[in-house]
Amino acid sequence: MKWIVLAIVLCIVPYTVLTLRYRKEAPAFLPYEDMKNRANIARLLAAGFQRIPISATRPADGAKLPGGSAATPAPGGLPADLKSTLVEPILLPAEITSVTAAPTANALQPYIVQLTCTLPDDKKQLGGAHVYVRGDQLVIAPTFEPIPANLLTRSLGAAVLLTIPAGALKRGRYQTILIGEHSSRTWSLEVR
Repeated sequence: MKWIVLAIVLCIVPYTVLTLRYRKEAPAFLPYEDMKNRANIARLLAAGFQRIPISATRPADGAKLPGGSAATPAPGGLPADLKSTLVEPILLPAEITSVTAAPTANALQPYIVQLTCTLPDDKKQLGGAHVYVRGDQLVIAPTFEPIPANLLTRSLGAAVLLTIPAGALKRGRYQTILIGEHSSRTWSLEVR
């Protein structure tokens, strides 16, 4: 029995020392999510789309952006070409109720879009968005993050500021659409 205990100790001690010394600091490889992300990026690039992640913040009550762009209602849902390209469908807000954005932007400064939308349920909140750029088309698709534990949102309506980083958009004219499941908003944008 002593030989078995000795063999276990001789194996476990070096294994523990090596594991603690050379353990990877980054999160573990998640094969399903990593492969899905790689496939998604490859399919978007093959279809000619560029995906830009953008941040979302909650504005102070009553704070309004100087807008001026006439955002008109548009049918809901993702455009067919983008929908067929994505590996996994995107969870969209139920409706985009209003959008405030400038009709022109400077390519060297961030571009801010203020929106109000109806959330799909009370267990998620708007956490950011992705901008899909192809040619003269900008598609802004909000992304959601789960609310921890048993918490719920206060209301299904949300006011959010989306910030496209400086230098992300090239100079030119774009037809911009902010996507919702049942209703979207569209406007023209000129980047100088």
